[in-house]
Amino acid sequence: MSLTLEICAGSVQSAVAAQAGGAHRIELCQSLEQGGITPSYGTIQQVLAQLTIPVFVLIRPRPGNFVYDAEELAIMAADIRQCRALGCAGVVLGVLDTAGRVDFAACQMLMEAAGPLPVTFHRAFDACPDQRQALEDIISLGCHRLLTSGGQPTAPHGQQQLAALVQQAAGRISIMPGSGVTPATLQELVRHTGAREFHASAKRLLPPPPAAKGTEFDAPRWETDATIVRELVARLEAA
Repeated sequence: MSLTLEICAGSVQSAVAAQAGGAHRIELCQSLEQGGITPSYGTIQQVLAQLTIPVFVLIRPRPGNFVYDAEELAIMAADIRQCRALGCAGVVLGVLDTAGRVDFAACQMLMEAAGPLPVTFHRAFDACPDQRQALEDIISLGCHRLLTSGGQPTAPHGQQQLAALVQQAAGRISIMPGSGVTPATLQELVRHTGAREFHASAKRLLPPPPAAKGTEFDAPRWETDATIVRELVARLEAA
């Protein structure tokens, strides 16, 4: 089985750079500096028009925790249906209950909205205290993929748990390490986890425009760098 590189892209420009660098798939979001939220209709539309690789869209209505009320779940379901209508390749989601368990009923409702679209369960998983049970719940939901750092701040720190999750999954779901996946860490993750898919942002900080005055609106901006993506692909192919 070949190895796959997914790039988390927070804009049209980042999505284009990811494809130019040789990424196999993107996860499209906005506000990456806040962990990512659902991108706008226009962003999704423009990315789909310019990319030929699969586009998975993050379904997350706000930053913060992954416990959502009925109104937020309704927004998420509507966004999923919109992704289906636009022709996205899949969606990325995750909902927890107040105890940090997978909210099975809420996730099942979102899975039904996704219909035939493949679903990735995102790093909400890393907030689950019982990851062994959470993985079984996610498999039972019918998710195709789990994005996780093994419950640690970064995937390199979570290597041992990632390997255990790959072993537990036993081919029933793809375990995709994410967070801290760089050209310097990728090959070690391949060797030590047994995972076949990897998730990175390959981002660089953009310099502020010359006329920037340092106001509250001049937040740091990060974009995917095609050169870093190419290096990740090369490391993956050499692993």
